[in-house]
Amino acid sequence: MRLTIDTPSGPAEAELDKPTGTPRALVVIGHGAGGGIDAPDIKAAHSACLEVGAVVARILQPYRVAGRRSPSPAPALDAAWLAVVAALRRRRGLGELPLITGGRSSGARVACRTAGAVGASGVICLAFPLHPPGRPDRSRLPELELVDVPVLIVQGDRDPFGMPPEAANRSVVVIAGADHGLKRGAAELGHAVHDFVTSLVRGN
Repeated sequence: MRLTIDTPSGPAEAELDKPTGTPRALVVIGHGAGGGIDAPDIKAAHSACLEVGAVVARILQPYRVAGRRSPSPAPALDAAWLAVVAALRRRRGLGELPLITGGRSSGARVACRTAGAVGASGVICLAFPLHPPGRPDRSRLPELELVDVPVLIVQGDRDPFGMPPEAANRSVVVIAGADHGLKRGAAELGHAVHDFVTSLVRGN
């Protein structure tokens, strides 16, 4: 089901898929800066979440809906994300479910920056861009450290955007031979997401 959701930056789109059986969670996933919701790693995460019994919403930011590839500034991305998540939570049957947010690359950064505001129970980061290629001095680690709920990071060992460190509430699954696109290791990525979501919704 495709939904159009109004945001401060214009309409966003949500591709909403429901699992077989009673939903156990709502997972909201954002895309990378110039990409879309059908990126290989997003599709692998999407399938894994449905297997766990989660409703999955893949979100297309307003600038992509408008046909632009260059992303909006971070405050606009975050504001649009907040509006989308709030609209989804108002839908019947979704508001009471545990909420897990995430995304790939730029979308992972948005999910981290907004996790507290939306009340996420956990965050999934696919190819988190720790720093621009060749610029480790411009670390985005503070965005990861904003999150005080469990975080799963899936990262290729050849990712030029760096390797985020593990922490008390942050686990990193490394995909051998994968770069920032995470076009290989779909099964391993899926297993990691499956186990992470299961750990957050156990008992629900």
